[in-house]
Amino acid sequence: MIITKQYRCIHSASCMCTKGHLSEDVIFLLLQHLNWNPKIIATLSCVCKWFDDLVKRVLWKEFCRTRAPKMMQDLQSSGSHSVDGNWSSLGKLLIYCSGCKRDGLFNRIHIPGHFAYRTRFSRTSGKSFLLPNCRTDVLYVSDPCEHLDQGEEGDVGFFRGVFKSFATSKVRKMLVRRGAKFHPTEFCPYCKGKLWSMLQAKMIPQSASCRLGSYEDCIEYYVCLNGHVLGVCTLLPLSDSEEVSELE
Repeated sequence: MIITKQYRCIHSASCMCTKGHLSEDVIFLLLQHLNWNPKIIATLSCVCKWFDDLVKRVLWKEFCRTRAPKMMQDLQSSGSHSVDGNWSSLGKLLIYCSGCKRDGLFNRIHIPGHFAYRTRFSRTSGKSFLLPNCRTDVLYVSDPCEHLDQGEEGDVGFFRGVFKSFATSKVRKMLVRRGAKFHPTEFCPYCKGKLWSMLQAKMIPQSASCRLGSYEDCIEYYVCLNGHVLGVCTLLPLSDSEEVSELE
């Protein structure tokens, strides 16, 4: 079912969708019963501005808290009642592998984005993506989403993540101090924020490739202004990656 979004609707008395629609409490209980199904949440946001506001304000937050409760509790433990980039962006990051397009962010072959319903995010793994003097920062990173047998590119892995309180992080301060430039044309697929290249800033440690099981010179990732991380790597063959894990 395709629903055309009604951008001009403000859910006033003259709005067609006010006639007989359910209250916020009923919608909340319905989505709770459906275990915060992300496809239904996304569909509701397309009905009108009132539903879109409810989705952004309540439903995506509950989805995130249900999908990754310990991670969400940690991200909010600094006292903030929200998260960088808003709940809908974080919800999308939890379940969506952005892939890549030819001549796009990673300048590789075209691999379409897709839903990834089972993804593990790890704070411990995140330490491996930070330089030693930045490891007091908190970064959650996913396991790589594997796209095997991609021609000359070999086995490609996409990973994504999120910083806690990125605005005050050591990584952000180092990027600014090094004069890192934003990507001129591409933006974060989750929040549309501007992107810094960690590769260009020379801030990718060797431990990142060890953690991913990838070739050391075939890893690249970006971080946006809201602290969302997205990256790509060329994975080692299974036998070689097992050896790397032992070395790590």
